Amino acid sequence: MSRKYMSSKKNCILLILLLLCKIGLSQVTGDLTLYRTDYKDVSGNNTVSVTSYEKNGKQYVYAGGIGDIDVFSLNAQGKLTFVAKQELYKKKGPARGMVADNINGTDFLFVANKHGDAVEVFKILNNGALKQVFMIHDTEDIFIGTGITLQVVHMKNASYLFVGGLEENPGLSCFRIHQDGKLTHVQSMKDNNKIHTDGIIGMFVHKIDGKTFLFTGGFQDNGISSFRVYENGKFKNINNISDNTTDRFLTGAYPVTGVSLGGNYYVIVGHRHHKYYKRGGFIKNPDFVYHGDAVSVFKVNKKGELLPHSVLKDNEFTKLQGQTRIEIVSVNNKEAILAVGTRDDASIQLCKLNEQGILSPVNYLETGFPVYYGLRSLKIDDDNFLVAGSIQWGLRKIVAYKLGLNKPDTSGKVLRHFFGFRFKKNADPEKINEVLHLFENLEHKIPEISKLEWGINNSMEGFSKGFKYCFTLTFNDVHAREIYIFHKAHLAIEKKIKPLLDDVVVLDYWTDK
Repeated sequence: MSRKYMSSKKNCILLILLLLCKIGLSQVTGDLTLYRTDYKDVSGNNTVSVTSYEKNGKQYVYAGGIGDIDVFSLNAQGKLTFVAKQELYKKKGPARGMVADNINGTDFLFVANKHGDAVEVFKILNNGALKQVFMIHDTEDIFIGTGITLQVVHMKNASYLFVGGLEENPGLSCFRIHQDGKLTHVQSMKDNNKIHTDGIIGMFVHKIDGKTFLFTGGFQDNGISSFRVYENGKFKNINNISDNTTDRFLTGAYPVTGVSLGGNYYVIVGHRHHKYYKRGGFIKNPDFVYHGDAVSVFKVNKKGELLPHSVLKDNEFTKLQGQTRIEIVSVNNKEAILAVGTRDDASIQLCKLNEQGILSPVNYLETGFPVYYGLRSLKIDDDNFLVAGSIQWGLRKIVAYKLGLNKPDTSGKVLRHFFGFRFKKNADPEKINEVLHLFENLEHKIPEISKLEWGINNSMEGFSKGFKYCFTLTFNDVHAREIYIFHKAHLAIEKKIKPLLDDVVVLDYWTDK
């Protein structure tokens, strides 16, 4: 083989590798999947909101629940480390609509304290911890009671905070953000029969040809609105799109986000349909029609007008029931990867949006807990992560996932989950027997466990290192394992056994059925 041919072949390989690096995660989507990297306890009974912020080269995660905000750092391996806890005003909350941003050189976290009827402003300290610097309370003239959603809008000479929520007398309010974190009121627009600001749970901003546009979803009035934002923070309505009973899916409009692809501007809207709400009196208009669950894509023209463009409807191969959060994972000029968190399917659905504005499903993971607004995408080095929290009362967990491309071929295989216990020498034998019995009975409480075996180690080779009790659980797929991990029966045993353990070993592997 000639040296010239070898050199040409080598150059081709290098060119292919270079192209793959440029393409990135969002172009290679066939095997894109989620891998859980860590989970940690949180202080709140439920984790309603999750956001993140990079400071001094570190990624900090903020998990907001009832009463408190928990602060964690996330490293390049996807491991969470607790940093601090910040108490909310009146120990109320839950913390909703958390958004972190830099205002004239100072890092702030803005928090809507839902049942405190206030917006709190915290300075982000060098270690990621928080210090409250300002708070504004609801009045009859502004619409921040039962605050749900916050959106920072940067203009040329100032930055503004837009606030919306589930107030009985709803509307949209704008505040100027000062360098010290203080908020001063600029404008409030009361909801009416035209605009969709009754129950704002999602907002997004596009800048098009030097103009700034804000988009809001109306949960109670079932639609989406566009607003032009001016340099002084004032805003006016541009256009509005309401739900119908055929090709629109805006009843219970919930998450709102957007991307720019190939010179096109898109707004993506999810919804949690009113049929999923069992609490009497919460839905203002109970005379609704259900015709499915879907994620809607709108195109935005140069005037800032929303135009219905496409929908991705839920089916037996997707998990889109009860969409509560949509995060943009990665974007290039050709396509974007989105993560859709669902409460009623208790899953994270990955999707791809191409430059033509067509949304298609990629893969999903059943998380084992319902996601309710608490989902955040972030990037560390070249890796993409998601951090999720659960609305499930008492679960008290925050979970980190890494997005990867090396999905194994698991057809015709089962997932084995092995763990061994080494108990403390002074552990109470009765308590040990109690937890062993509870583990033995897990397969009767968690139907996703297809088989459970356990026994006492009797190896004579001397390499067991004191691990005496061995369990092997079998799952038919990765979703079943996630459901088991966060099932209340498993978590209850985990709580009981931790004080007794000296060490534990856990191994998972795929094998033929």
